[in-house]
Parts: sequence; structure tokens; C-alpha cells
Amino acid sequence: MSEREFLEPVFIDAFDLDDAWFQCLSQILDKGHVYTITRGSYEGRKRLEFDFVVVRTKKPAHQIIPIIPEGMSIPVPTDMDYIQGYLSYLITGTKTETEDYTYGERLVEPKVKVKQNIDGKEMVKEMPLNVNQIDEVIKIYKKQGSGTNQAIMEIGMPSDIKLADPPCLRLIDTRVRYGKLHFILYFRSWDLWGGFPSNLGGLQLVKQYMAEEIGVRDGEIIAVSKGLHLYDYSWELAKIRTNKPNPSSLQNLGVK
Repeated sequence: MSEREFLEPVFIDAFDLDDAWFQCLSQILDKGHVYTITRGSYEGRKRLEFDFVVVRTKKPAHQIIPIIPEGMSIPVPTDMDYIQGYLSYLITGTKTETEDYTYGERLVEPKVKVKQNIDGKEMVKEMPLNVNQIDEVIKIYKKQGSGTNQAIMEIGMPSDIKLADPPCLRLIDTRVRYGKLHFILYFRSWDLWGGFPSNLGGLQLVKQYMAEEIGVRDGEIIAVSKGLHLYDYSWELAKIRTNKPNPSSLQNLGVK
């Protein structure tokens, strides 16, 4: 029986977001699957990816941004200024004319696109759904308590399958238990170097805001993905950060 005949799920149990990022880098270098991208971002390049991963972070607010030790000549993938700016991308519906969506639009001002024929011309009109999911989740917990599994916020829509770049984050599920608000996230695809630190940093700030509004403490983040990956241009950075000059997943390809 081949060693890789079956998917290899990985479970990361981390203390804070810095720890979660480091552990993911370390594990993906040993357990990742290398393949060539046939559709999507950086088509034609190679990607190192977990088959499936669950990343649990117990105290995400303790250290939000990754720490790069002194003496390592690699850039920090994000900082608090960037994450504070990214927060507006998550909690407002603002988007540019070139954007099909933003996470914030899907959360607080979702719209569906409808094709209409006007005077013989096919036009696309955006119709608002008139729902702010963040506000609704807060109301559910404040008015009806924590005994529910219905307080989930959705990013994805069925029509996203036709987009050139559909949303990576699809679901933000929530739970209030043991006096804390927890986030359970699903990413269909997720860049470990460039996306993971900023995504989780921004979502942690959203969670802190919601917890305060609900009147509970800030809790854990559990993120699930079948597409957490490293692009080939960041392999060397990951090797330096984890001090793994010869990771097993790349040895098989003859990558030094």
C-alpha cells in the first residue's frame, strides 16, 4: 500500500497566532504535498499543501503577528498597522470597481448579481440582501443566549464557482461556550506565508469586537482547510524561519 494513498490530516494545537503560524510552517515542510497548479493563482507554478489541516489557537490575542527572531534575514509577513487596515476590509462593505466582492461586503452588505435585459442589452444589477451578519450574530447571543448552533456567517455564494478568484474564506461559524466567543473558520484555499497571518489577525480583531458587544470573553480560533499551502517562492523563507534546511517533503523532489 502506497504511503500517500490516503489523505493525511494534520492537527495543530497552538497557544497564540505566532505559535500557530510557526507550527504550520514546520509541519507543512515535512507533511505537505507538492503539485503544479492547473487552475487558480500562479497557474503553472508549484505549491506545497496540506491534504487537510485543523489549526486550533487557544489564546489568539496573546501574540497576533508573527515574530521573526533577530538575525534572520527574512521579512515579517504582516504587522499590526496592516492588520488594522485589513480590519476595514472585514467589517465594511466598501469595495472598488475592479473587485467582485470583499469579505466585509459579504458579511455586512451582501448583494447578489442579477442579469437583466434592458432595451436589448444584457445588464448586471446588484441587489442588496439587507442583512448585516455580524450584527445579527451579536443580536442572537444577546437576546436568545448561547444555546444555539445557528449563529454562522457565510462568505461564499453558489455563483462564486464562476468567478476567476472565488473567496478563500467561506464560513465563519461561532460558538459561545464557557463564557467565551469562539470562531470556527473554513478556508477552501489559504496562503500560509502571505495570507494566514493577516487573515487570522484581522479576524481576531473582529472576534474581540463581537465578544465585547455580546458581553463575553474572547475565545479560541479553530481554522479548518483542505488548501493551506506555500507557494514555491516562499519555500526558502519557510526553511529559514523553521531552521529546516532539508525538509522531507521537498527532498523527494530533489529540491535543496
